[in-house]
Amino acid sequence: MQKKLFQKIIESVPSAVVVLDKRYRVECVNNAFLRCFGAEEGKKKSLKESISCREKEIRCGEGRACSSCLFKKMFDRALEQESPVTDEIPVELPFGNRNREISVRMHVKSLDKRHAIGIIDGVYEQEIVKELQTAQHIQQRLLPEGKEAGGVRFRYMFIPCRDIGGDLPDVYEVNGHDTFGVIADVSGKGISAGMLSAFVKAGFDKNEPSPAKAIQKLNDKFSELNLDETSYITVAAVRINSEEKRVEYSMAGHNAPILLKRKFGVDEIMQPAPPVSTWMADFAYQDYQTYYEKGDILVLLTDGVTESRNEQGEMFGIERVESILLTSPSSDAFIERLRANLKEFCGNFDDDITAIAFDL
Repeated sequence: MQKKLFQKIIESVPSAVVVLDKRYRVECVNNAFLRCFGAEEGKKKSLKESISCREKEIRCGEGRACSSCLFKKMFDRALEQESPVTDEIPVELPFGNRNREISVRMHVKSLDKRHAIGIIDGVYEQEIVKELQTAQHIQQRLLPEGKEAGGVRFRYMFIPCRDIGGDLPDVYEVNGHDTFGVIADVSGKGISAGMLSAFVKAGFDKNEPSPAKAIQKLNDKFSELNLDETSYITVAAVRINSEEKRVEYSMAGHNAPILLKRKFGVDEIMQPAPPVSTWMADFAYQDYQTYYEKGDILVLLTDGVTESRNEQGEMFGIERVESILLTSPSSDAFIERLRANLKEFCGNFDDDITAIAFDL
């Protein structure tokens, strides 16, 4: 009766709790503890089962790796010293396609000479990881679907340097036939940047055919957030009219779009303008246009691409991007080659990497 009551008590608290005897057999354990270590919920016989230990030995505490087990050491010390023991325990949790390690603080105290109780603080950290997983999933859903819009094929890559990225690529159809492409890069990194990129997705008017007016509307909405001067958004927006073979474009402090003209080579579309921010409240963004021929490729990218550095501190640079573009027969080939070259050049990225390419 007492054991059942105690089980109900520990199950009702948010902390992770386990009670072991001196042979590491489980007297009581709550599901919060089992979730910490990816163990299936339900009744467990040993510590090994409760923490998803990979040791194959039958008895917990007698395996080859048991001598270095932090849990075993803490419970042994608590029972031997008959005084509380506190230490940091590393926990690996799945995050996307990889594992992420966090630390939780565990307190172990002897209940008598044969039993000890372990309580883990920091379970809330795992809840944060779960929230990050949800945020990452939501951000993935903000990315463009498919490979064609308005009759124009496109390909993009989006590689956040952290779990949540601050870049946002988007491609959609406007006016029933034109293709609209927008790429944004928000200040900062991580969760705050991810929230700001979600604001861009929600605040960008997809019914507005003018790139400049769409950016202007975004700027007006941004001003309503009352953020300080350290927050800003760079944007490049293009509208592709396939019938007239015309690209209408506007930029707000962003990398210039690059147009590969098969007959003339690479053309950088320059148009200086401040980012979406509180810096220049009265600035009016303008539309510009250029023309293309069938077979040309249009590229939008963030500065994470050009400013990526190798171990020697050398930047990838716009010249490497243009060189890859000149030898790419399609948007698919360009994005794949760009990704491979960046990976070879940098290894790991310290900024979000985003690019969109259109087959014109």
